[in-house]
Amino acid sequence: MSQRLKIYFASDQHLGAPTQEKSFPREKKFVAWLDEVKKDADAIFLLGDLFDFWFEYKTVVPKGFVRVLGKLAEIRDSGTPIYFFVGNHDLWMHDYFEKELNIPVYHKPKEFTFNDKVFLIGHGDGLGPGDKGYKRMKKVFTNPFSKWLFRWLHPDLGVKLAQYLSVKNKLISGDADVRFLGEDNEWLVLYSKRKLKTKHYDYFVFGHRHLPMTIDLGQNSTYINLGDWIGYFTYGVFDGEKFELKEYKN
Repeated sequence: MSQRLKIYFASDQHLGAPTQEKSFPREKKFVAWLDEVKKDADAIFLLGDLFDFWFEYKTVVPKGFVRVLGKLAEIRDSGTPIYFFVGNHDLWMHDYFEKELNIPVYHKPKEFTFNDKVFLIGHGDGLGPGDKGYKRMKKVFTNPFSKWLFRWLHPDLGVKLAQYLSVKNKLISGDADVRFLGEDNEWLVLYSKRKLKTKHYDYFVFGHRHLPMTIDLGQNSTYINLGDWIGYFTYGVFDGEKFELKEYKN
């Protein structure tokens, strides 16, 4: 890392929801943010649900999103590392980003170290206690046979069906009551505290909750949730010494 260390984090843009047309202003805003942070970014982490739906057929990917994909390609081609963690809405991502954009894709939380600070980074879905129904469904969705069956649907039908079901999610349709549940009920906080029993992490950085929050876990460890790009437009930045959550107001 350079002396001007700046690492940026963003999550949950849900581009395409509730429609391509309605999410277009958010896509332009996110591209403007990428244009701004590329000036001093040593690395950019995207923590999942960049798209409200994504499925990679053998020779087809979903239509649209050319501005954000083009900007990611530009930044990566300039030499800035970009890391992508799949979320629960784009968990069917395979190797398109790796082959086309040279952006590694991770399906599980991964550990990174910057300036002697240890990070555990991921999207956050299915972690911690509870949410057993989703965990069962995730096993179904990620099963190779399930993906094989879905691939047999014509893309026009498969994408339309998946988008319809995705928008039914209250977090995306806009009528969800996203609120802080308290440390004892936030599954990702409990997950982070459990991880601390076996290894020290300076920062746990996740998305998924659509609620920006920073929680002191004790033991010089901090849990951060990045919020979203639907209502909050928040992102994280680590400058080598401290981690901050900020709002993009452009």
